[in-house]
Amino acid sequence: MTGTLVTNDSAKAVKVSIQGYEGSFHQAAAQQYFGNSVTVLPCATFRDVMKLALNDAVSSGGVMAIENSIAGSILPNYTLLQQHTQQLKIVGEVYLPIQQHLLANPGVQLSDIHEVHSHHMAIQQCMDYLGQQHWKLVETEDTALSAKHVYQRKSKHIAAVAGKLAADLFHLNIIAENIHTQKNNYTRFLILQRAAEVNPDILANKASINFTTDHQKGSLARVLAMIAEEGINLSKLQSMPIAGTNFKYSFHADLEFEDVQQFNRVHTLLKSTTEQVVVFGTYVNGHALG
Repeated sequence: MTGTLVTNDSAKAVKVSIQGYEGSFHQAAAQQYFGNSVTVLPCATFRDVMKLALNDAVSSGGVMAIENSIAGSILPNYTLLQQHTQQLKIVGEVYLPIQQHLLANPGVQLSDIHEVHSHHMAIQQCMDYLGQQHWKLVETEDTALSAKHVYQRKSKHIAAVAGKLAADLFHLNIIAENIHTQKNNYTRFLILQRAAEVNPDILANKASINFTTDHQKGSLARVLAMIAEEGINLSKLQSMPIAGTNFKYSFHADLEFEDVQQFNRVHTLLKSTTEQVVVFGTYVNGHALG
C-alpha cells in the first residue's frame, strides 16, 4: 500500500524517523506504507523517533512499532503515545510479516560459516534452525547492523540473521531463507504525523483511543457494552497504569467501524460516560490494505 503525509511543502520528499538502522524492519514498514522512495531517519530509541517526528525541519513524521503477534504489546510505546497525543497523531498502520533469513557475502557457503550475528530476539526466533548447527551465536544490538558489519568486513566465515531489505541494501546473499520458527509472525507499526498537519481521512475505518473510567464496579463493562451497541468492533484493549496513582489504570482501545460518523457517535457517548477520553488518531485499517 502507499500512504501520504501532508507537509507544508507539497514538493518536500517524505522523510520519517524510525527506530533502528537502515535495512531494519522499521524501514521495510516505512517502504510498505510510503513506497521505496521514502527517506528514513534512523534513531537509537523510540523516544528519539518521537523527537525527530516532532521536528518539522527534518521530518514528515515517524514510524513506530507498537505490537508483535508473538511478543505482544510494546508497552513503553503506548506511554510515548500518551505523552505526545497533543503533538502527534496516528494516521496509518502497517502489518509487516517478520521473515528472518541467513545472510552472507557472495560466494560464502553454509560449510564456511563459523559464527552467526544478530539481535538476541532474532536469534531466539530462529533457534530451532540455528540450534541444529555448530555455529557460535553472537548477540548484537540490531539485525540490520549485523548484516552491515558482515558486508563491511567482507567476512567469509560470519553470517547474519536479518530481513530481505538488509540483504538487498548490503549486497548479501540469502543462503537460508525463512529460518524463523514461528511462520505467522507479524509486527504492527504506527504511522505518526504532527497533529497540526493532519487532515481528516474520510475513508478512515479504525481509531485508537485512550479512556479512563471512574473505577466504580461495572464501569468498564458499561463502556464496552456501549461500544458494542454501536456496532463497533473492539479489536484491542490494553490496560495502562496511570502514573502517580495506586494501581489505577487507563485503557487503550483500537476500534474498527464502517464509517467515521459511526465512530464520532461513540466518541461523543464516551466523553459523557468516562472521566477522560483521548483520540490518538483515526485512519485506514492496515489489515484491509495489507
